[in-house]
Amino acid sequence: MPTTRGRPEGLFVGLCTLDVIQLVDHVPASDEKLTAREQVVAAGGPAANAAAAFSHLGGTARLLTAIGSHPLGLGITADLDRLGVAVSDLAADSAEPPAVSSVLVTASSGERAVASTNATSHRLTPPDDLYALVAACDIAEFDGHHMDLAVAAARLARAAGRPTVLDGGSWKDGTQNLLPFIDVAVCSADFRPPGAGTATDALRFLREHGVAWSAVSRGGRPIEWAGPDSGGTVEVPAVRVADTLGAGDVLHGALAHHLAVQGLAVQGHLTSQAFVQALRGAAQVASRACASFGTRAWMQGG
Repeated sequence: MPTTRGRPEGLFVGLCTLDVIQLVDHVPASDEKLTAREQVVAAGGPAANAAAAFSHLGGTARLLTAIGSHPLGLGITADLDRLGVAVSDLAADSAEPPAVSSVLVTASSGERAVASTNATSHRLTPPDDLYALVAACDIAEFDGHHMDLAVAAARLARAAGRPTVLDGGSWKDGTQNLLPFIDVAVCSADFRPPGAGTATDALRFLREHGVAWSAVSRGGRPIEWAGPDSGGTVEVPAVRVADTLGAGDVLHGALAHHLAVQGLAVQGHLTSQAFVQALRGAAQVASRACASFGTRAWMQGG
């Protein structure tokens, strides 16, 4: 198994987009035009942002995704390369434009409105070297997009003894097929499995479907977590919120990094104390990311 004594190796499987982020005074009404205060154009998507955070914190990150050879896609790949994220592009031969996320961030609250096609334009076939990619990592993270690929990679990770983390932003078709191969799931309040109406319901559902360690993040409210024999909450540092876009992605990238550095993320070896420590450290990084506009400014200065 890869060593975690040096730079931990993370494999991130999921969505990559081109994010066009505008800072506005308010979300425009129908037929209204307005001038944005600021603009950021960057590679985005849950898996891509998590990989960028993992790399920034000192890990070696590889993103398994679909981007393509369109000029916009080449810009995405260049941006990720600048951030130290290696890309395995399973749509490299496609000349179609990549998924573009149009994001409006309200200056007064940091709340965001997002429109994107996400992964709907690609159905990815697992690559021939998938096992090698999995075997080379210390930890694998999945955002639930490109589900067939995610299930194939998570199955191999479980067989190879590599710990797996799920970014549960929302319940997606096929999530039930991924859960049996997930060791740690950290979900948003929008993650609503069938029959689950509360965070407690979601945690119970995950446990019943084989996930040993799970948590639900709720913005600035405490993170609720559950393990095999215990549970509790982790406080989230209070910050002046400038932009919540990508905060959950950063949380997952930081969590994966903490777990990989600890070398304790394999199911059966993670303790409640270590899980809480990893959640607390990840929450600190995610809160720092919320204090500045865009998905990159938090990386400046350390």
